[in-house]
Amino acid sequence: MPGEVVADEAFVSLVTNNSYANGALVLGYSLRRVNTTRKLVLLVAKEVLEPTRQRLARVWDHLEIVDVLDSGDAVNLALLSRPELGITFTKIHCWNLTQYRKCVFLDADTLVVQNCDELFERDELSAVPDIGWPDCFNSGVFVFEPSRATYEAILEYAVQNGSFDGGDQGLLNSFFSNWRTAHISRHLSFIYNMNSNASYTYAPAFQQFGRDVKIVHFIGPLKPWHYTYNSETSNVYTPSRGQGYVPHERTFLQLWWDIYVTFVRPEMREVEGLANGLSDIYISDHVVSDSNPEVQEISHQQAWERGEIDYRGRDKFENIQKKIQESINVLRDPTEAPMVLF
Repeated sequence: MPGEVVADEAFVSLVTNNSYANGALVLGYSLRRVNTTRKLVLLVAKEVLEPTRQRLARVWDHLEIVDVLDSGDAVNLALLSRPELGITFTKIHCWNLTQYRKCVFLDADTLVVQNCDELFERDELSAVPDIGWPDCFNSGVFVFEPSRATYEAILEYAVQNGSFDGGDQGLLNSFFSNWRTAHISRHLSFIYNMNSNASYTYAPAFQQFGRDVKIVHFIGPLKPWHYTYNSETSNVYTPSRGQGYVPHERTFLQLWWDIYVTFVRPEMREVEGLANGLSDIYISDHVVSDSNPEVQEISHQQAWERGEIDYRGRDKFENIQKKIQESINVLRDPTEAPMVLF
């Protein structure tokens, strides 16, 4: 049975567009499913449609409508091949939730699989080391203490210094630069922000510790709502690992879809103003298969990183030289616009 609700602490997430609402809906229900005793608060960009807001309000306790902040840093975002991440600067609005004493931020592409209310015992800024560069933390999950002064300080830092990756993770790691050397208690265990393909990239560890995982993070451009779900078999389709493609761990994808089908899809039709089939528009607009161009692009990148180079085709010298020159031209462009926050 769930315990008494702690009114001054909250799990917080962010939705900047209607597509990511799928993630926020499932995330909210996953928190309800594990009987959290904390409030659920969702930052919602003004661009999100009103019918979608109505649906989100049925699972989240409070929706905070916010303006979108964009880093405008195309060069650094290009290093990640993720230009859409600039909008994640909007995340810093979470420090304005001063009606709460302490909060835990969760990206909308995370999934809570076990109760993790103990995170509220940690101090600001507590987070999990990023698997790509462990001296930095991954900003998909972090403990923080709302403060208007902190919000203004982060915003000012962003204006003056930008972000080394063009997104919120680079900004927050620079602002909370002492995290690397801070007390070990601020370094959260991987079980609180597990990369969803860890079972493929480090299978022995997943076999040993996977049962302890509490929060799964579906990192990368392909999200659970981009996959195909078979209503007849109640199974999610995951493409093969061919050509270097490393999919999300199927167990967690299946759980995401089980929550979506059980709680989200039935209620879509109950919200007044939602058109018939709206959930299908969100879910089916991007089907993941072995022939999907986005999957092929990820497969190519991962194959390159493993040393599997297509010297006679896409990776021949002329193409590599052209790509390098394009990157140099971008870096040398004197007309590059400064970062804009709006």
